[in-house]
Amino acid sequence: MALLDRLPRHLFSQRGWGLLAAGVVSLVTAQIMGRRDLLSLGVLLIVLPLVSLAGIRLVKPRFKVYREFNPSPVETSATTTARLAVARTGIGGSRAIMEERLPPRFGESPAFRFPARSARGGTSRYEYHLRSTKRGQYLIGPVTAEFTDPFGLSLHRQAIDDGDTLTVTPAAVELPTTGLAGARGNDGITATRTRANPSDDDVMTREYRPGDPMRRVHWAATARHGALMVRQEESVTTPEATIVLDQRFAAFHGGPGHGFGGSAAVDGHELVSSATFEWAVVAAMSICAHLAERNYALRVLDPRGEPGFLRSPSAPEPGAEEFAGASGLQSIAESLAAIQLSGPHHAAREHGGEDTGTAVFDDNLMDKLSAHRMRGPIIAVLGKISPAEARALAPGAGYGANAFAIIVSDRPADSEDSLEALHQGGWRAVAVSASAPVPEAWSRFDQGGAAPATAAADVRRGAAVGR
Repeated sequence: MALLDRLPRHLFSQRGWGLLAAGVVSLVTAQIMGRRDLLSLGVLLIVLPLVSLAGIRLVKPRFKVYREFNPSPVETSATTTARLAVARTGIGGSRAIMEERLPPRFGESPAFRFPARSARGGTSRYEYHLRSTKRGQYLIGPVTAEFTDPFGLSLHRQAIDDGDTLTVTPAAVELPTTGLAGARGNDGITATRTRANPSDDDVMTREYRPGDPMRRVHWAATARHGALMVRQEESVTTPEATIVLDQRFAAFHGGPGHGFGGSAAVDGHELVSSATFEWAVVAAMSICAHLAERNYALRVLDPRGEPGFLRSPSAPEPGAEEFAGASGLQSIAESLAAIQLSGPHHAAREHGGEDTGTAVFDDNLMDKLSAHRMRGPIIAVLGKISPAEARALAPGAGYGANAFAIIVSDRPADSEDSLEALHQGGWRAVAVSASAPVPEAWSRFDQGGAAPATAAADVRRGAAVGR
């Protein structure tokens, strides 16, 4: 029996190997003893497993697999429930041992028997749980089935589906309320009167309409026009915020852990990332969630002025740059799930090795910022930038109601010159390390002149906040 356990199990079961062994023994005995009956028995014992092996590969059972995740997508460190429904669609009625293949970070792959004891209508249902502390896109599956012939002699294992992609999004952290909204208020709603005259609804007064309350009658305008006039309702506009998310390899590559084991896409590539970039991604997600809760419409750009998720393999709409409401925030979360670093020092994989490095903080970005001039705050989440790059970005502050910049790097003390260039341009800027809590860095914008606290004393000395 110990010898049989060491034989490969992808061809024959222990019973099949036993028959083969018995057949060989019978042939040897027949040769020694000259017995034709032993010869016939030996041939039969050998042929039977071989025939069963050929049959199980020619007539393979067919299955249909349905897989869903709840919730999907799921945030990092949260648990999602994976539900499988497996139904036999082809001929064959033998039992099978099935296994759901999982990426290593999810632990041991679950195995189950088909059909299940609780199977109904020919469909077996299974359930297990998944949890990841790293964002990314992960291929869950395929389900592999190991089945045998009716005599239990041979085995065959095959994948019965292609698997499905589970998207793990960065989890937002709650940010403290600040004066970020500036003149637009903290509630995210602005009442404005438009004095242009493209239509009657855009002027200060209009003619009375049945149902208008008498308290809105504008008597002076009524006397002037000789008809009953009422005050025009204030039009409520949605404030906008622009987030510039730095994704350049050169700005973040100095951090430890340039890549980690999360799958950036179904091709299995690892994300090109670092500790500082992961901090930036969480900060961007948190800022977007913070503003969306206050009814802000969001626009996400990269330092080139292109759509912020143009190179993200998980983006539902890579070319989109404007997002609004709960659906827009969900799209941002999915887009951030597999975003990674790119640039001249690392050819983006999604472009087949093409060098994606171009000029940053140039006229293209300034044109995008000026197109939404003074419609709301501008928030830049940056990696390590040089003083020259900071001076190029500095004029962008003039296009926003307020301008805020967070520089995250391994050595914030080295960012003093860049911070000064941003301050002179009108940015309120802070430099932090990846060990600084995101809410703490965010709160420094309301503490003008104070240095942001971090875990390391040298970081505290090097960080600075501009008014």
